[in-house]
Amino acid sequence: MNNYEYILASFPYPSPASGAPDTETLLAFVRGQLSDRDAEAMDILTDGFDGTKLNADYYARALKSHCAFVRNFLLYDLQLRNTKAEYLNAALGRAEGTDILPVPGLEDAVFEEKPEVLSVLRMDDIIARERGLDDLLWNKAEELTRLNILDLDVVLATVAKIMITERWNKLDPAAGRELFRQLVQEIRNTR
Repeated sequence: MNNYEYILASFPYPSPASGAPDTETLLAFVRGQLSDRDAEAMDILTDGFDGTKLNADYYARALKSHCAFVRNFLLYDLQLRNTKAEYLNAALGRAEGTDILPVPGLEDAVFEEKPEVLSVLRMDDIIARERGLDDLLWNKAEELTRLNILDLDVVLATVAKIMITERWNKLDPAAGRELFRQLVQEIRNTR
């Protein structure tokens, strides 16, 4: 278990030309290679892509994870979502604080990437805006693992990218295929 190099080297992905990966198969493969503790971290991460599970309790649990990638990526995700809610509140004339989730223990923390998120939110094209927000998440996964070498964080960054790719396969299959090609190339570059 936890042979992270093996997980990435043996990643069961189809060729980029064949289209979308089978997300369930990919996630099951990764989960099957992890210890129970690391699989729990993966489950917390994948839950972050399920809108029905995103609440204050979820983020409180995520920010206590043993895994640095999970903590940092989901903190960024929470801050991004709160920035989006603030933006929509102002744009729609809703009460300030509507749909904002507290950042446990970090209520007064400054979100340094907020201007970047606001820039994306100001785009007129809703598809470009959603893609821009997902690009920010993709880039954050890259940033958080830039200095890591084949460890749990790299595996979980790959899982986050699989989840983003899956979202785009549903929204725009061409964009999903392009993200998948990008992911395959990134995995190949780690070998």
